[in-house]
Amino acid sequence: MSDTRNSGQVVVVTGASGGIGRAVAQAFGARKAHVALLARGEKGLAAAAGDIRRAGGTALELPTDVADFDQVEAAAERVEQELGPIDIWVNVAFTSVFARFSDIRPEEFRRVTEVSYLGFVYGTMAALKRMKPRDEGTIVQVGSALAYRGIPLQSAYCGAKHAIQGFHESLRCELLAEHSNVHVTMVQMPGVNTPQFSWVLSRLPHHAQPVPPIYQPEVAARAVLYAADHPRRREYWVGGSTVGTLIANAVAPGLLDRYLAKTGLKSQQTAQPTPPDQPANLWEPADGATGHDYGAHGEFDSKSLSHSFQLWTSRHRSLLTACGGALAAATLTLWRRVRS
Repeated sequence: MSDTRNSGQVVVVTGASGGIGRAVAQAFGARKAHVALLARGEKGLAAAAGDIRRAGGTALELPTDVADFDQVEAAAERVEQELGPIDIWVNVAFTSVFARFSDIRPEEFRRVTEVSYLGFVYGTMAALKRMKPRDEGTIVQVGSALAYRGIPLQSAYCGAKHAIQGFHESLRCELLAEHSNVHVTMVQMPGVNTPQFSWVLSRLPHHAQPVPPIYQPEVAARAVLYAADHPRRREYWVGGSTVGTLIANAVAPGLLDRYLAKTGLKSQQTAQPTPPDQPANLWEPADGATGHDYGAHGEFDSKSLSHSFQLWTSRHRSLLTACGGALAAATLTLWRRVRS
């Protein structure tokens, strides 16, 4: 399989107009890749394409609602016609509703599920249709700690991420059984400083925020690119908070339920009231023809971390394991010498 660090790779990124998707597209552009940008927002798509071209890459803007399979399939066909065979497909696009479950309308819950879960399924279908006959390619699913651990105020989003996790595991087993050289991997993210907290439909009294600690989208992008370069691992965890959450959920999920019941509502809101004119991108893009480009970053730059030590350790786990083994062997040798 070809290495995504080489220039000329054909990469598809859904949700590329803002947030993690925008940062991922920019990072691939810096590698001089040919990047197809799928999203609904015209302003965000145009700006993302400009970012990639300035970095030396090639950009193809494809206005697409990933909840519509026909649109996704048509976009994939255009990518292969205009850029060439797809090497990497990164599923990022999502939407959500910040509200208690009882305050979410049925059509809103359905829309979140169609975009945030079925959008990943449709993107994967379109990618596999083209990758499997060639027996090469990589699909990266951008997940979340919330794929394992549900939290209050995000029932629709958590449900979608849990569904993606189950879908990912099932598909991975099938590809392994087929001895396929097409690989699928998943990257579980922590709270990230993206524009979603300024454009997701919210019924909260105060402005929504990521659960701290908050990481910059470039941290997430570096993880996605590393996963694309090393897709044989089933998943990657980004951020110490992700690791802590998943371990706590595995060991004491009931205790974590009670902890989140006490802290989860407040930790997802700032002290500022929700702006009465805040846009909602559930049905229409906030960065559409009448909107503006939101970029990769949200409103929390001053609170966000630009590096993740946990991500570094995940990328270098073989080295750390070897060092740990050498240290243990040296300690054992010293202990034997002292005893003798």
